[in-house]
Amino acid sequence: MAAEGGEGETQQKEETKRHTYPLIRTSDMNEEIKTECMELCVTACEKFSQNNENAARMIKETMDKKFGPTWQVIVGEGYGFFIEHQVKSLLYMFFGGTTAIIVWKCA
Repeated sequence: MAAEGGEGETQQKEETKRHTYPLIRTSDMNEEIKTECMELCVTACEKFSQNNENAARMIKETMDKKFGPTWQVIVGEGYGFFIEHQVKSLLYMFFGGTTAIIVWKCA
């Protein structure tokens, strides 16, 4: 019995490790902007891990300052979307397992 309990803990730790990196699902941004945006998303989600609204606000304000206005951001879990966006301005990623982040620029 004790061996089974230890085995379950090991499996749980592996599952936790598996989801701690950012996973880009879709992006048409150029590499420079994509890398900066991804790092910004990770920073915001780590800083505001309990408040997705503040994380989205931080990402949007920073993207507006660095790359011009009209950026839109959604941070959350369990949502679907259909958007129109400017070419070369979409990033859809996951962070921390179930937190989805979409960043896009409107014309």
